[in-house]
Amino acid sequence: MKKKKTTLSKKQWILIGGFLFLIFFFSINQDLISILLDGDVDKAKTFLDKNIAYALFFMALVMVIQNSFTVFPLILVITINIALFGFVNGFLWSWFTSVLASIIVFYGVRYIFQSMIIYKFDAKIIEKVDANGFAYVFQARLFPFVPTSLVNILAGLSTIRILPFTIATTFGNFIYFFILALIPAGILSSDLDEYLILSIIFVTIALYYVIKLIKHKRKPVSDSENVK
Repeated sequence: MKKKKTTLSKKQWILIGGFLFLIFFFSINQDLISILLDGDVDKAKTFLDKNIAYALFFMALVMVIQNSFTVFPLILVITINIALFGFVNGFLWSWFTSVLASIIVFYGVRYIFQSMIIYKFDAKIIEKVDANGFAYVFQARLFPFVPTSLVNILAGLSTIRILPFTIATTFGNFIYFFILALIPAGILSSDLDEYLILSIIFVTIALYYVIKLIKHKRKPVSDSENVK
């Protein structure tokens, strides 16, 4: 009996093409990649300052890599963006590209790499992501100890839909990136304080659950529940 040929969908071909382009692009920019790996913000700025359009494109691709493998520290990527584009634009570009990169990695895992990597993760963890969906992604985006790549991969392996994933990523990253952006801007000290950053994160999560609880209590009771 002949085996059926597995045909790739259009979406899969686009994702594969994108990842191959990413590999090619970084292979011809090895000098700049080395600068980033060394964490040299000044050299990176000098290198990229000559062409803003190229800088925007390059830093967007760096964010895709950061969201795939967490090769570059997130604070480094945000710092370079702020050095290149200013505080507001640098923060917004970091935030926007992080959401876009998360979606790309999410789709890549779900439609290309799922069968290759799912066995590497505990099924119970994926089940927890399935059960909590939005809350898992939102909270994970706020915690500095959870790699962005891991959040994207686990979400891609789970059954969470793209819309709640994107919304949770958008809001979670906005809060966390804004806090991180205050460090290169000189408003917060990098020593500071993990305690302050964690306090802000915990307050945000607490507010999320308080609002959720209030909404739950305000839900109208159905007629069937009223009849005893």
